[in-house]
Amino acid sequence: MKVDSSEGALERPKALASADDAVFAVLAALSVSHLLNDTMQSLLPAVYPVLKEKYALDFTQVGLITFTFQATASLLQPLVGLATDRRPRPYSLASGMVLTLLGLLLLAAADGFATILAAAALVGMGSSIFHPEASRVARLASGGRHGFAQSLFQVGGNAGSALGPLLAAFVVVRRGQASIAWFSIAALAAMGVLFAVGRWYADHLSALRANPRPAARAARSDVSKARVSASIGILLLLVFSKYFYMASLSSYYTFYLIERFGVSIEAAQIDLFVFLGAVAAGTLAGGPVGDRIGFKAVIWASILGVLPFTLVLPYANLFWTVALTVPIGVVLASAFSAIIVYAQELLPSRVGTVAGLFFGFAFGMGGLGAAVLGVLADHTSIEYVYKVCSFLPLVGLLAAFLPNLDRRRVAAA
Repeated sequence: MKVDSSEGALERPKALASADDAVFAVLAALSVSHLLNDTMQSLLPAVYPVLKEKYALDFTQVGLITFTFQATASLLQPLVGLATDRRPRPYSLASGMVLTLLGLLLLAAADGFATILAAAALVGMGSSIFHPEASRVARLASGGRHGFAQSLFQVGGNAGSALGPLLAAFVVVRRGQASIAWFSIAALAAMGVLFAVGRWYADHLSALRANPRPAARAARSDVSKARVSASIGILLLLVFSKYFYMASLSSYYTFYLIERFGVSIEAAQIDLFVFLGAVAAGTLAGGPVGDRIGFKAVIWASILGVLPFTLVLPYANLFWTVALTVPIGVVLASAFSAIIVYAQELLPSRVGTVAGLFFGFAFGMGGLGAAVLGVLADHTSIEYVYKVCSFLPLVGLLAAFLPNLDRRRVAAA
């Protein structure tokens, strides 16, 4: 009788289960840990209105907080990915959560702008350790369904990003800055989940060393090195446009709603949750669709397809502003999973480096975007920021220059 592949999935590497079957227990654990990680991360921008009022911060300082958090993650993630390509470190996933835990506790106790910056840096460092190696493990556990695995992994993060503002609205806004420390429980839970994933990963590596598989091709024979380099550059530009625009919503959407429409902080946080929930839905769809129709098609449609909605949003009333953020979130978010898998197929022997590069660049562009847009808002207005950002999806036209990849690929070991 055939044993159910879902039962005892964390033990399957010992038997070298077929690559055709995704290890769903591992993928689910990665998604849950990503949810916990990004819930903690998203508390930082979610409590900006509280911190801005309590410490009399201007928009430039708010932007610098985001820049500090995302710059630390951006600079370290490619280095972490490069290091783990050379020598995988299964238990680094759990150890990175220690830095996130310390950052949360410091943010809860912060008494000024400098301490808030230090807390943001710690949370960013924890994130830089988590994302590249977790993305690699998701690919290993994908059973060849790389888009599905990346989407399932990333949707956990997007769901966590959506939960953060909601929790901030009902906990931190009502009970004060110190209540941020309560969310350290999430860090402890994530450590436990990631320790189990690390044990599976270590067993998997041991099994591969004992029974090595034929090596996957190191490079695609039909795409030249120059074309690969140019394609990576185009993908990075697409990530730039996506995350600069996302920064306008994740960091300043609540301020935009409060200033333009006079809504309360709690109502603005709920509206932010609506947008981030749409982002989670789009992320879940992007990978599986890419597995079926090709990742270039998803990239093309998601970046450029959001343009009509972004152009209308700065001129909409409150109802339509909230409504428009739903298709913007769904369509724009479907790109990132496709971009990661497409880039990994361009460089299949550099899975961790690619994940670190693109996650790091995404964080960096989000941080730089928050800082630049904060300065722009201080010198003009928050409404002007949204008018300028509405044209960013035009960068999606560059997707026309990406090569068409053969999607019939075997999973890289």
